[in-house]
Amino acid sequence: MGDFLMPSLGADMDHGKVVEWLVKPGDYVRRGDLVAVVDTDKTTMDVESFQEGVVADLLVAIGQTVPVGTPLARIAQTPAETGHPAPEPTPSPEASPTPEPAPPTKEAPTNEAPMAPPVRHLAHQLGVDTAGIRGSGKNGAVTRADVEHARAARRGGRTRSSPRARGLAAELGVELAGISGTGPGGAVTESDVRRSAGSRQPAPSTPAEVKAPRQEAATAKPAAAGERVASLRRAVGTLMTRSKRTIPHYYLGTTVDLRASLDWMQSVNARRPVADRLVPSALLLKAAALAARDVPDVNGFYSAGAFRPSAAVHLGVAVALRHGGLVAPAIHDADTLTVDELMKKLRDLVGRARAGRLQRAEMADPTITVTNLGDLGVESVYGVIYPPQVALVGFGRVMEQPWAQDGLLGVRPAVVATLSADHRVSDGLRGGRYLARIDELLQQPEEL
Repeated sequence: MGDFLMPSLGADMDHGKVVEWLVKPGDYVRRGDLVAVVDTDKTTMDVESFQEGVVADLLVAIGQTVPVGTPLARIAQTPAETGHPAPEPTPSPEASPTPEPAPPTKEAPTNEAPMAPPVRHLAHQLGVDTAGIRGSGKNGAVTRADVEHARAARRGGRTRSSPRARGLAAELGVELAGISGTGPGGAVTESDVRRSAGSRQPAPSTPAEVKAPRQEAATAKPAAAGERVASLRRAVGTLMTRSKRTIPHYYLGTTVDLRASLDWMQSVNARRPVADRLVPSALLLKAAALAARDVPDVNGFYSAGAFRPSAAVHLGVAVALRHGGLVAPAIHDADTLTVDELMKKLRDLVGRARAGRLQRAEMADPTITVTNLGDLGVESVYGVIYPPQVALVGFGRVMEQPWAQDGLLGVRPAVVATLSADHRVSDGLRGGRYLARIDELLQQPEEL
């Protein structure tokens, strides 16, 4: 029997709060299955299991805050260790008390059909009651397609929403079914609930003593949101203070000619529908990832007095949250993705970051971080390294600049690329090679 521990979801995390359990005692989980939703000072994240087995006990209650490393649940290697029966993920027909001839029929079970934790998690997210769902999987197991079909057929089910949105809706007395969600997949978010609560007109017959508690809740929640932003900024500030105090930063910058990249991008976009068109940020991110693979001195971690280069490039992307604050989750294996794949993953990552649905690996695994403030009009940015990483790349806005080449003066679209790097691991020579490699890649955009 092993313990499922509160994981560290970043270098600045020392505690976390369980806001939702996605499994229950008796469930069978595999490595990588989502088991809990954890709230940190920065964001809310889905946490996966590192073990395979049967959930024996949940040791931490919803809403409880515990330090990193605290056992959250016990996972048994065999059902006998749990103290209660546990179904296998795909039970065999022989295990049934009344065996049926193969192939198994798809008669609707009287009780809840077997399903894997990820499928149960999907049903929870979509607000689908799994009781009575007719499973189309092996031995009658419920599949993702079954859950999605049930959601389409059951208009009276729960509206898909985040845990915070449901809690706030209960406090404000707002019906989730009547709210149009703006989160991933149409999920109702906390801001959707606030907007709906603010637009409602109180009925004339509502007594003043009934309205007062809801008004207090409506004013208390923004204060709570402000406290969360303040907590996030304290966490970021503490980490950045440690970074500046312990990491010997050096800084480099260069101006990159983007005429070739933008001309290529425009020719590609001309043949595509609007929804599939590329943006300059995708090209910059792909170039940063490929350059990190080619110059490994900037890609990896410094810990225990030694540098550990990373064979993979997990590109951390700085994302500004709607209510304030900043997170930098990772796009995994960014150097292996096409520009289109990278753009899709970026959109998905930003949406889930702002909806508070990031996963543990996305916050713990970045090997190098990129910050792009070009959309805010910033011309250049020199960032602070996020430990234990050893480098941070910055891009400003794309702007037209006078450009001299071959004795001729013209105007070119250009961007300032900067590098903040750890002098314990690299130096100006290697940092300069990294920025030069970004420049070279952007001059040949068709090879990105």
